Amino acid sequence: MVIRHAGGDSWFGWSDTGMGRRMPEGDSVFRLRQRLAAASVGHTIASGELRSGDAAGTPLAGARIASYDTHGKHLLTRFDTGQTLHTHLRMQGSWTVTRPGRRIPSREEHRVRVRMRLDDGSTLWGIDLPVVELVATAGEGGLLAYLGPDPLREDWDAAEAVRRLASRPERPLVAALLDQRNLAGLGNLWVNETAFLSGAHPFAPIGSVDLAPLVERAARMLRISATVPGMYQVTTGSTRKGESHWVVGRAGRPCLRCGTRILVRNEVANDPERRRTWWCPRCQPECDAVM
Repeated sequence: MVIRHAGGDSWFGWSDTGMGRRMPEGDSVFRLRQRLAAASVGHTIASGELRSGDAAGTPLAGARIASYDTHGKHLLTRFDTGQTLHTHLRMQGSWTVTRPGRRIPSREEHRVRVRMRLDDGSTLWGIDLPVVELVATAGEGGLLAYLGPDPLREDWDAAEAVRRLASRPERPLVAALLDQRNLAGLGNLWVNETAFLSGAHPFAPIGSVDLAPLVERAARMLRISATVPGMYQVTTGSTRKGESHWVVGRAGRPCLRCGTRILVRNEVANDPERRRTWWCPRCQPECDAVM
């Protein structure tokens, strides 16, 4: 997630950090939710509309923003009208909050998908959001029912996440962990770092891994990143440049633990997002079952 400040305005979104195109992860959206909530919960929308999706053209004026929630990488904005705005950033979306009297740059206007000017004069802008849906708040559960347990939610169920991951033991570890139906909120960074810290080859069958400690480790790291100041997406404990991740973005560089050259594969099999996978061949030895 990127937070940019320009003339007092805040930009919330994600960035391509040179590690390959990545979706925002559950911790990114959780932090986004907190910042949007601080700027808007309790405020009434003075003017605004949806500009995308099946509800494009729907006016939002008069609704009060009651709360925000997340499940995995999905953001839910709840209004006091009994409706919820469901959005997802995917690869390109972002949110911007501008202070009273300010607007987003004119070059960005054509990419606005949601606009909400609040009663205090500030404005929330949903930029280039690929998912914009207006649903009944009472129907949220059905909308996201396919998602697996989320470590950042109060209803987190580690045992259920383990059960879902174990249901297809032949799947490569990275593919199983990226599947939001098993465990919601893990993106490419957390999957790669979890595999390293578990000593597991990223393409080993998920059934060959001790799942309970792996799930607990992933959940703990995601929570720390989402809630601890200064620890956003830091997995090594070091915030020094080039040392915040064990393997992600370190292709060709020495492993921070053993010095072996980090390897990278350009894509996960059958992954439409063509995400990269990094690993240390010494700390994560290949087993006979790896394809």
